[in-house]
Amino acid sequence: MTERDILLKKIGTYKFAITDLNLFLNTHPNDTDTLMKVRAYEAEVAPLVKEYEERFGPLTKSDNTANTWSWVCDPWPWDKEGD
Repeated sequence: MTERDILLKKIGTYKFAITDLNLFLNTHPNDTDTLMKVRAYEAEVAPLVKEYEERFGPLTKSDNTANTWSWVCDPWPWDKEGD
């Protein structure tokens, strides 16, 4: 795995956990422990996202503040050889 792949996997893991916990909070809105865990994960993933975007560009089109289409120029997963 490349450094980029490792960073994406870390970001994806945190984002999945945040989404899953937010779904739990939909049915348990008063669970302060879960809310604190969401906030902690959000704080942990923010520097990872910042690092990724500084090194490799925006993660999504909506993150693209340069207002260009450069975010689609990277190789897509099926364009990689050997994976």
